[in-house]
This record gives sequence, C-alpha cells and structure tokens, in this order.
Amino acid sequence: MMEEGARCWVILAVYIISFLVGLPANVLAIHAFSVKIHSKSSPTCILLLNLSLSDLLLLIVLPFKMHEAVSGMVWNLPIFLCSITSFTFFFSIYTSSLLLMAVSVVRFIGVAFPITYHRMKKSVYATVASVVIWLVSAAHCSIVIIVQETHELSNTNSTVCYDNFTEKQLSVLLPVRLEISVVLCFIPLLVCVFCYLGCIWILYNRPNISRMQKKKAIGMALGTLAVFLVCVVPYNLSHLLGYLNNISPNWRLYTLLFSALNTCLDPIIFYFSSYISA
Repeated sequence: MMEEGARCWVILAVYIISFLVGLPANVLAIHAFSVKIHSKSSPTCILLLNLSLSDLLLLIVLPFKMHEAVSGMVWNLPIFLCSITSFTFFFSIYTSSLLLMAVSVVRFIGVAFPITYHRMKKSVYATVASVVIWLVSAAHCSIVIIVQETHELSNTNSTVCYDNFTEKQLSVLLPVRLEISVVLCFIPLLVCVFCYLGCIWILYNRPNISRMQKKKAIGMALGTLAVFLVCVVPYNLSHLLGYLNNISPNWRLYTLLFSALNTCLDPIIFYFSSYISA
C-alpha cells in the first residue's frame, strides 16, 4: 500500500512540475515565435510554433492526469474525459516527434544545400507540412478513442483510464501501437540522427563558419537528439516490447513522465534553436 501511494505521489509531483514550468514557458515561446513570424517568417519558426502549441495541448489536459494520480490512479471522472485526455496526451507526444523530424530536415537542407533552401524558403511549405503532421498524428492516435468508446472493445468493468486492457482490446491495440512507434517515433528518430549528424559533419568541415557558431549549432543538434532519446523513445520501447511479449507493460506509465517533462525542456531548445541560422 505504501509502495502504491509513493508511486502516485511521484507521478503527481512530475505532473505538477511539468505544468508549473511548462505552461508559462510554452506560452512565452508561442508569443515569441508569433512575433518573430509576424516580423520575419521562416519555415523553422513556423514548425517551432507548432511544437509549442503541441506541448501546450498536453499541458491543458495535465490537470486531469493530476486528478487521476491524487485518486490513486483510479479514474472517477466521466469516461469521455478519459478518452479526450488520453487522445490529447498521446497526440501531443507524436505530433512533437514528427515536428522535431521536420525541423531537422529543414536545418539539414539549410546547411547542406543553402541555395536550394533559400529558393524553398516559403512559409507555405512549413504550414502545409505542419497541417499534414497534425492530421497524420491525429489519425494514428484515434486508436485511443476506438478502444475506449467502441462498445465491442470497451472494458466496462475497468476503473482505470486507458489501462487494464482485455484480451480483445490488446489484440487490436498491440499491433497498432507497434505501427505507431515505428512510423511516428523510430523513423523520425533515424531521420533526426541522419540530419543532425550530417549538419555537424558539414559545419566542422567549413572553415568560413566561426567556432562559436559551430558550437551553438552542434549543441542545438545534440540537445534535440538527447531530448528525443530521453523523452520520446522510452515510451515507444514499451510498444515494441509489449507487442513482442503480447502484454501492455506496467512500467509504460513511468515512461510517460518523461514525455510530460519534455514540455519543460522543449521551450528552451526551441528558443535557442530559432536564433541559430539554418
């Protein structure tokens, strides 16, 4: 009992820290990017604005997750709020991973092919890419609502939110989770690694770029990759291992804490990123 209580308090503490730090940080980031886009729009700023909006969505539903933790991980709110909260939470995570990939691609093109980058430097491209990313992420995460709201799949005896799945639910959920983790996490991660390592290699071999500029760009690249690896990958590893073992791992709940903390780290990286020319 003590162990369960301690677990709930740890979860609650992480959510509270994420909310108190992440909410004002992302609001400020949205304001800063909006001002910058208004004065001098760029593909990177548009993508970073969307990243901040994505994080803000997660923070908006975080109070419901706090209430869940206070209640001992028992969901005693209306069930439709469970569907909305879970969908928004996961939707934000995967939208962020796809947008991080898009930012890395833009930066790689800017460093490796500067002439091409300046020819394609139109806000419409970044805007269309952002809309496509939001739609793709929403379509994939709709599995949450399908599992929770479809009568044939829903678990009416469950007192928890999006957990304690039946065998019928797992037969649908586990393959979809695997596909989501591959398409929305591991492929974007590989793209980010390729693009940022490519940027680092190119910058190191350009004598006309100052040492300080190289350090800033390399630090930005490594920082983004570190956040991706720490905050996004662990949760998606639970999908891979869950599919292989035909279960929904209990420890996946703890990996979501890293995703919540990501809302505090993103604004810092986004802010400095916007001032590093691609």
